[in-house]
Amino acid sequence: MDKHLGKLHLVPTTLGDNEPLEVLPMTVKHVIAKTDTFIVENEKTARRFIKRICPEKPQASLKLFILNKHTESIELQSFLDPCLNGIDVGLLSEAGCPGVADPGADVVKMAHQKNIKVVPLVGPSSILMAIMSSGMNGQSFTFNGYLPIDKGERKNEIKRLERLSIELNQSQIFIETPYRNNKMLEDLTNYLDKNTDLCVACDITLTSEFIKTKTALEWKKNKVDLHKRPTIFIIHKR
Repeated sequence: MDKHLGKLHLVPTTLGDNEPLEVLPMTVKHVIAKTDTFIVENEKTARRFIKRICPEKPQASLKLFILNKHTESIELQSFLDPCLNGIDVGLLSEAGCPGVADPGADVVKMAHQKNIKVVPLVGPSSILMAIMSSGMNGQSFTFNGYLPIDKGERKNEIKRLERLSIELNQSQIFIETPYRNNKMLEDLTNYLDKNTDLCVACDITLTSEFIKTKTALEWKKNKVDLHKRPTIFIIHKR
């Protein structure tokens, strides 16, 4: 790597409103303390996070580039210009690890193309923490993102993922918009085979954390309220 280039630090954030240094190492605080330029999804929440983890840092010193679904590709190209001028940049996710189920992946790819050193920092990933605590196959698993909203398409996708779990002995991970979590759980208990294992992991790292693995039939008999709670779903039929 060119010694004159700045680095791109992938800065993890908390998964909820808990004290940052309860779940993040001091390395994250040290990097934020010495970095003024960040690429973020939401300016307000990013400033709040930076202030919580590094309250002594002047907010006026921050330069924030906004990366979300409205960001134009031509605009994205300029976000790493500070690195080309020898200035380190931090990439912040809204929750958890940048680049994982996160628009920051495009920035990381661009950094590699520009020969900028990418430095991932340790932090919580709800996907990994869910599979860790599920009792399912940590050797082979796939994250599928969001399932279709259409009822028929969703049913077909749930059945397809269930078949894949059998054929490949592979755990299938997915998420839902938090206000539709209860409907997702209902659909899973209706469409999965009664003996298929289903892990529901929500509010990971928070005081309200709930992680349980049961069969689809057991979930049908024992519901839980997941409304507006960040949740990971994992299925596996052996």
